[in-house]
Amino acid sequence: YTFNGPKGIAISSSTGSLYVTDSGNNQVRKFDLNGNHILSWGASGSNTGQFNNPRGIAADSEDNVYVGDVGNNRIQKFSSGGTFLMTWGSNGSAVGQFGYYYGDSMGIAIDSSNNIYITDEGYHRIQKFNQYGVVLSYWGTNGTGNGQFSYPCGIAVDLSNNVYVVDKNNHRVQKFDANGIYLIQWGTNGSGQGQFEAPKGIAVDAA
Repeated sequence: YTFNGPKGIAISSSTGSLYVTDSGNNQVRKFDLNGNHILSWGASGSNTGQFNNPRGIAADSEDNVYVGDVGNNRIQKFSSGGTFLMTWGSNGSAVGQFGYYYGDSMGIAIDSSNNIYITDEGYHRIQKFNQYGVVLSYWGTNGTGNGQFSYPCGIAVDLSNNVYVVDKNNHRVQKFDANGIYLIQWGTNGSGQGQFEAPKGIAVDAA
């Protein structure tokens, strides 16, 4: 195999497997933690199990894998062996839909209850789903105020289920509780310490 524009990466907390979205090849690739290739799945298209520019990826505590299929404006869920399980989402502004353009990012993060948080970059909001694709909540509008976004990208959840969102065009990180209540933020535009220039990805450690 060779990569063609890999975009997203996720590690299974239950098995230690590593998953990568190989965006240009419209595939997901699975490795062990030594980098040994285990399997790949996917092809270009809009049918189930196919992808159009996959980007974000995350694995839940049951080692199910969620792939942000940006070009098809949907999430696809697979077993750890690449078996298609379900999909949700379509292009649009309604809750449960997404508004991505080809080059957008789709951040995916999962909390301790296997709820899934998605950055909906085109509509400047976060959408929260359960592991079966049911919308639980959503928050955010376009703007610069607390809890507003300008093209949110990366997202991460800590052990207390606080949610961290990379607010790309506002050059900051915002922190929320699991219900979307704004807590704090940091970052301004610039090259100094603690400043950002269109940040995208984020991760949290055990602390």
